[in-house]
Amino acid sequence: MRKILLFVFIITLTACQQTKKSEKTTKTSPELKPNRYNVAFLIMDGTYNTELTAPYDIFQHTIFREGIKPMNVFTVADKDEPVTTFEGMRIIPDFNYLKDKLPKIDILVVPSAEHHLDTDLENKEMIAFVQEVAKDAKFVTSHCDGAFVLAKAGLLDKKVSTTFPSDIDKMREMFPDLDIRKEVLFVHDDKYITSAGGAKSFEAALYLCELLYGKDIAKSISRGLVIDWDITKVPHLVVE
Repeated sequence: MRKILLFVFIITLTACQQTKKSEKTTKTSPELKPNRYNVAFLIMDGTYNTELTAPYDIFQHTIFREGIKPMNVFTVADKDEPVTTFEGMRIIPDFNYLKDKLPKIDILVVPSAEHHLDTDLENKEMIAFVQEVAKDAKFVTSHCDGAFVLAKAGLLDKKVSTTFPSDIDKMREMFPDLDIRKEVLFVHDDKYITSAGGAKSFEAALYLCELLYGKDIAKSISRGLVIDWDITKVPHLVVE
């Protein structure tokens, strides 16, 4: 009898552990409120934390400002399982762009990832997704080596762009026909905003907020995150 009870206890404990593990990784769709910009962050294994979290924080804070059209922010990936960032953070994607019905994306953000200079560029489904979203998006932005994805997708043809400072020469080598600039932290050309990345991802995101909402709102968001924001002090290029 004791053996039977012990067996039942082990089975129950195992089932509970499996249930808890399943609950921890269950994907739930975010609430996307109407009359907001839908902002999608393209993530994958090896995404760098800063290029994801810096613009995410800036855009998420628009919901705390009155009198503007704020942003719904969410993540998209090519799988349902958690994405592991380069630094080890595990993130459950909000949408799987290969099988889920996605909302209309107004702003696409491509943070840098570990393999954006090599194997990620061979991901035909990912490149096709970026190309499709870019057709109707109001803005497509990249941070650090995310610019390589935009370049591979053909979105930066006849545009001016930038990327992570030490990777500019590599990008010029891979895409010799592109106009890639140094000495700037971000470039805005048409609907495309490319950023040097790192902590300067905050600046590119604040610039877009200032473009959409005005200087006062951008400064308000920056103060909320303890960032000293002044567009005139940020080396950048806006192509008219």
